[in-house]
Amino acid sequence: MTTTASLTSATARLRALVTEVRDVVDRGLPPEPTARLVAARLAPHLGTPDLLTAAQCEGDPGRYRQHVLHAEPDGAFSVVSLVWLPGQATPVHDHVSWCVTGVHRGEEHERRYELVPDGASARLVATQDVVNRLGAVAAFAPPGDIHLVRNGGSGTAVSVHVYGADITRLGTSIRRVYPVPVDA
Repeated sequence: MTTTASLTSATARLRALVTEVRDVVDRGLPPEPTARLVAARLAPHLGTPDLLTAAQCEGDPGRYRQHVLHAEPDGAFSVVSLVWLPGQATPVHDHVSWCVTGVHRGEEHERRYELVPDGASARLVATQDVVNRLGAVAAFAPPGDIHLVRNGGSGTAVSVHVYGADITRLGTSIRRVYPVPVDA
C-alpha cells in the first residue's frame, strides 16, 4: 500500500463529513456504537461527485493506495480514501481501532474471517464473502475485524475509511497481518 497525505485539499462535503464524525466521536461511546454511528454519517456522502478531489481518487499501478484526507489533531480519528486498481488486494489483516468503510466508486470484494482455537494455537476460518457495491458501508471494532479486501471488478474502486486512530502517526490502520489460510 502506498500512502499520500494531502490534508489541505478537503472539499466542503469532506469538511462537513469530518464535522459529523467529530460530533459522534466526541460523545465518548464505546468502539462498536461509535463505529455504527459513524457509518450512518458516512453513508449519505458516498458516491457524490463533490466528496473527493480527482487527486484523492488516484491509484498506484503497484498496489492499492491510501490518501490521508483528515487526521484529527488530538488523534481521535482519521479519514482516508483507499484506491484499488483491478486485482489489487490487502493482506488478511485486522485493525488497530474501530473502523468504518464505505464504497465511493466501483465495488470491493471482501472475505471475512474468524480466529478459532486450534489446540495450543488458533487458525483462521473464512466466515463470509461479501461484494460491497457503491454506497455499501461496514462498521468494525476489534476483535472480530479480520478480513481481506480486493478489487475484483474491471474498473477502479475507491472507498472512504474512518478509523479511531491517527493514521498520519501510525501510517496504516493494520494491526496484524495473518497468513492466508490454506483453505482460502
